[in-house]
Amino acid sequence: MAHILIIDDDVQIRDLISLVLSMDDHTVVAAADGSEALKLFAHPRAKFDLVITDILMPNKDGIETIIELTSVQKKQTLVPIVAMSGGRGTRLTSEFNLGTAQAIAKVHILKKPFSRDELLEIVNVALNLDSSCKPVS
Repeated sequence: MAHILIIDDDVQIRDLISLVLSMDDHTVVAAADGSEALKLFAHPRAKFDLVITDILMPNKDGIETIIELTSVQKKQTLVPIVAMSGGRGTRLTSEFNLGTAQAIAKVHILKKPFSRDELLEIVNVALNLDSSCKPVS
């Protein structure tokens, strides 16, 4: 199936997403933040079919990562991106974070918490190159 890069600073979420996608026959590579992910993405042998990134992370957050991924790919076919967020408190809601991601790039969005079925649905939508970038929440 697909080769998917997962970016999330929460090891439990990273591991859970990796497990669900691996059980669905995807190959998964995980990174703890955007800096690590961009290094993996830039590797000459790396060929990802999908990137799933959290928005709020230390070092390099999801917004910065999305900006860099899309600028690196300008001359290539864009790899689909799923942005996910649960927000933090009342100031940074998931809607605000995900809306920001959609404003800077064509991304699919996934609001935390999400179910196994919601994760698999958005992955399938993104991999089918659905142009609508539908939110799943």
